[in-house]
Amino acid sequence: MKRLRRPSRMPIDPYIVLLLGTVGLAALLPARGTGADVASGASTAAIAFLFFLYGARLSTREAVDGLKHWRLHVTVLTCTFVIFPVLGLASRGLVPVLLTQPLYQGLLFLTLVPSTIQSSIAFTSIARGNVPAAICAGSFSSLAGIVLTPLLAAALLGNSGAGFSTDSLVKIVLQLLVPFLAGQLLRRWIGGFVGRHKKVLGLVDRGSILLVVYTAFSEGVAQGIWHQVSPVRLAALLAVEAVLLAVMLVLTWYGGRALGFGREDRIAIQFAGSKKSLASGLPMASVLFGAHASLAVLPLMLFHQMQLMVCAVIAKRRARDPEETPNAAGESAADVVQGQPQDRVLR
Repeated sequence: MKRLRRPSRMPIDPYIVLLLGTVGLAALLPARGTGADVASGASTAAIAFLFFLYGARLSTREAVDGLKHWRLHVTVLTCTFVIFPVLGLASRGLVPVLLTQPLYQGLLFLTLVPSTIQSSIAFTSIARGNVPAAICAGSFSSLAGIVLTPLLAAALLGNSGAGFSTDSLVKIVLQLLVPFLAGQLLRRWIGGFVGRHKKVLGLVDRGSILLVVYTAFSEGVAQGIWHQVSPVRLAALLAVEAVLLAVMLVLTWYGGRALGFGREDRIAIQFAGSKKSLASGLPMASVLFGAHASLAVLPLMLFHQMQLMVCAVIAKRRARDPEETPNAAGESAADVVQGQPQDRVLR
């Protein structure tokens, strides 16, 4: 429980500092020539291995058990893959007054990414919400995102000059879906090993993502990314993302009430339905956008840190709400989460 309260005491995720440091390294010492080819190949392999681990970790039993609360999961999926993209499309009207076309494309891609898992669970627990529902909702969203995110990107970004093409769908299948399915198929034999070495493999997760970021921003530096984004544009992007996050937080909370969900369920809906996964989005952007990935992931990186800071405050306030009847299983959120290993809030 002490580790779950960490976001409320230190809303700045230390991993974001590492990500920003990696961006700085790419700006000062970008990979070029042969080094760029090696980094690109290593990044491709790292992404495939990352999704192989995702497949090996996903508990089929948890997913099946979670189907009992299907209305909540449909609500979260609707927020993640319908309402978010609609708001992203609406932001097209901000070009070119507030956003440049590349920043808009990155913002739109942000709205297509699946929800988080670890941070949704952690904040739901802190706020005394329905933790099992948050676990299943985050898992379903991540699983659906492997298919829905590239399909939505093909539909919404295909003609936007973002570097997306039919070949990207093939890359998605080979680099993301095939490794994920392989992990699921081999889970019976390697699931125990993955569970026992969760911390070590977590470092592999984070190291892989850092490599993806370094490769993407090295390519961006070679193309003059920092000459394309001025401080004024960055400030405008932050303001737009703050409005986007505020709208989703309000919609998920009051929309859940209008749909008849209780307090614990609304908490799970709010935290799972208003956030986006950096861990899933970065590798996907690298595959989908290629050399354009640096600008595509910038809005996602900024939004990720913003959602952690804001949701940490909200979770702390929700924790002071009056007690309600425990969930249908007869257990409180705190009782349930004690058996759930929460390693980090990155995703």
